[in-house]
Amino acid sequence: MGVLGTIGERFPDGTSEDEALRIAAVALLYVREKGKLEDYRDYFRKFFVPATESIAVLQSFSTTEEADAWLAQGMGHEGDLIRVAGKGFRVISRRKGDGLMFLRTPLPEEMEP
Repeated sequence: MGVLGTIGERFPDGTSEDEALRIAAVALLYVREKGKLEDYRDYFRKFFVPATESIAVLQSFSTTEEADAWLAQGMGHEGDLIRVAGKGFRVISRRKGDGLMFLRTPLPEEMEP
C-alpha cells in the first residue's frame, strides 16, 4: 500500500492515473479486510503462471508399444497428453470415428532452446 501511495503522489488529484491507483488500493484493502487475501494470492499465481507450466502429462511410457497397449486397453481419453520416450503426444479420435490414436504434440520442454 505504501508503494501505491508513493506512486500516487506523482499524479495530480483527479487524473486517470490517480483514480486507477485509488481503485487498486481500495480493492486490495477490501480483499484484506474480507479475509480473502490467500484466495487473492492463489488467483494471482494462477493468473501469472505461464501457460506452459500448467500443462500436465497424464502418463509416461518408455516405448511406443507400451503406449499403444495402454490405448488399446481403453485407458486413454480424447485430449489426454502423454509422453512416449521423452516426446509428447495427444490422444485424439480417428477421422472415421473408429477409436483413438496419438497425435504428435511437442511438450514445453521439447521446445526450449
